[in-house]
Amino acid sequence: MSTSTVRSWGLRPAASEDLEVMAELRAVVMRPDLERLGRYDEHRVRQRLRDSYVPEHTSVVVTEGDGTVSGCVTLRPSEDGWWLENFYLAPELQGRGIGTSVLTGLLARADAEGVAVRLQVLQGSAARGLYERHGFTLEREDPVDVYMVRRPRA
Repeated sequence: MSTSTVRSWGLRPAASEDLEVMAELRAVVMRPDLERLGRYDEHRVRQRLRDSYVPEHTSVVVTEGDGTVSGCVTLRPSEDGWWLENFYLAPELQGRGIGTSVLTGLLARADAEGVAVRLQVLQGSAARGLYERHGFTLEREDPVDVYMVRRPRA
């Protein structure tokens, strides 16, 4: 599989009208891991994003030229840094360096501000490897979720 991007892409601020496209993207991306864990629910997988969606903390990955929503990521402020949430990329674009590029940019912002970034990933998810390659370490885990942190770099 090629690791180069096939299409040009960019980030733009999310808007309220992006919600349903992002909820559908979440359902598609998370389905294999949720089914493996015996936790897939057709309604709940979409509703969890709807319930937590805050456009002002979310960016949308778009395909340049046609503006197709191809992914999203939320960086929510917390007491001691940021929570990285709702980081989804369309399956056909995974493995092409886009997620790495988005994450690298977000972590550079966190480092510049001197704040930690935390996230939660499903047990057994391939995304955990991406996070570990970028310096995230285990904070705690349970049978379903892994909680990770990345401290700011100097």
